[in-house]
Parts: sequence; C-alpha cells; structure tokens
Amino acid sequence: MIKEESVMESLRAVIDPEIGINIVDLGLVYTVELQHEGIQVGITMTTPTCPLHAVISSNAQQVLESTFPEAKTVEIELVWEPNWNPNMMSEQAKQMLGWT
Repeated sequence: MIKEESVMESLRAVIDPEIGINIVDLGLVYTVELQHEGIQVGITMTTPTCPLHAVISSNAQQVLESTFPEAKTVEIELVWEPNWNPNMMSEQAKQMLGWT
C-alpha cells in the first residue's frame, strides 16, 4: 500500500534546477492524494512565470511512476493557491540558501 509519507520522500529526488533544492524542502508540494490505486500530487512553483514548470512536473511524474509501479495512475497538477512564499520552505532549505 502506498503511503503519503513515501510519496513525499520520493519527491525529495525532484530538484528545482534553478535553485538546486528539492521540491519538498522548497515547500512546492501542496497536496498528496491517494485514491483508487492512483497518486495525485498538487505542486506549485516559486513564481507563476517559472520557465521550468514542465520540467519539474515531468520529473515528479517520472520519479513517482518508477518508485510506485503499482500505482495505476500518477497525476501531477500545477496549482497556484495559496501563493508560494519563502516561509513555506523547510529550515534546511532556508539554511542552504543562507536565509537563517
């Protein structure tokens, strides 16, 4: 059985190529829903004009499909509410950026 914690841990392998930090620690993963043998993840970007949103979404899709082959579907949805802000980052991410 797939667990939300396992999905989040797997998504740590997805790195924002511009910042060099994983999307979980950046606070870009808003939702993880597990239903009907599928995984649906809601992610955002640090800015609506992020030029790499398709790359990040595709990488997340590939990571989850390879990590959870038993999932019948994997959907990555780009969401904009609430607006992302730096307070959503983990303390580790803030330290990596020299913000603490």
